[in-house]
Order: sequence, then structure tokens, then C-alpha cells
Amino acid sequence: MSEDGSIANLIAKILEQIGEDAGREGLERTPDRVEKALRYLTSGYGQDAKEILNDAMFVEDYDEMVIVKDIDFSSLCEHHLLPFIGKCHVAYMPGRKIVGLSKIPRLVEMFSRRLQVQERLTTQIANTISEILQPRGVAVVMEAVHLCMLMRGVEKQNSKAITSAMLGSFRDRAETRAEFMDLIKSSRGLQI
Repeated sequence: MSEDGSIANLIAKILEQIGEDAGREGLERTPDRVEKALRYLTSGYGQDAKEILNDAMFVEDYDEMVIVKDIDFSSLCEHHLLPFIGKCHVAYMPGRKIVGLSKIPRLVEMFSRRLQVQERLTTQIANTISEILQPRGVAVVMEAVHLCMLMRGVEKQNSKAITSAMLGSFRDRAETRAEFMDLIKSSRGLQI
């Protein structure tokens, strides 16, 4: 293990506080593994949205809806440090700029690799796309299963949380919002 104030040493202390022997065979490397996992699961703090999006923005004469749906994500609930896992669906109506499609999942990943609540995560993604791309509208819908609900507290096994953020034309125009919702519900996905 590392220096005294390291995450690994703190995890060893937690293991001892719950009644375990942090030095026993099955646990002796656990504090280091947990530290490595926590650093990975919170790596979004060291990333910048502008750096992710700026090198892949293009001026393009395209004014129809762009959707990237079924983006897998996982994050840690800031209240219990337990995972929540789900799908994110993002759409925007370009103004003058489009962004490389792979950058949207990277943006979702960046924000999900922080301690989060699903509501904030949803609005951070939408607000960032709106700020950087300046589209006519942005829509983000996230659906997730929260382990803090499945494993503790209410222990409801089939619960799913759904959050949305609608900006610009998605907020102002019911038909635009309805088109997005219909498109993300469809299961006509490509079978590759």
C-alpha cells in the first residue's frame, strides 16, 4: 500500500472498521484495487468538455435532428458511492455546427465518470452541448438502474429512473420533442 493518506490506506481502515482483516489473503490487495477503481470511476474530473468537443466541430449545412441513442453509461451515486447504470439518448438540432458522432458518447462518459446524481448528469450533458455547439435545441434522456435502490433502502428490483433535459426547440416545440421521443423508443436498431 501507498503513503498513509492514500485511498488504499483509507480503504484498509474501512475494512477494519467493518470487522474485516485487511491483511488476510483475499483482501490484502483489495485496498490498492479499490483505489485504482475509484480513480478510474472518477476520471471525468480530469477531463474538459471543450477539449473533447472542439477538435471535432464542423460547419455543415444540415438542419435536421441528429440523434445518438442507447449510449451505455455507468456512474457513482454521490450519496452512497454505489453505481447506477443505464442508457443515454442525446439529440440536437444543429445551428451552424455539427460535432463528430463519437464525441457525444465521450461527453456522456466524461460527466458520468464523476460522483453524480442522475438529474445533474442529464442537465450537464444538455447544457454543455448547448453551450459549445449553440444548436437550435438539445434533448437528453437518461434511464438507469440505481444499485442504491436495488441493494439497500427500498430494495425495489425493477425500478428504473428516467430523467430528461429539453432545451431550445425541444422545449418549445411539442412536435420536435415528440419526434425525438418516438425515435428513441423505436427498436429498429441495426443488427451488425
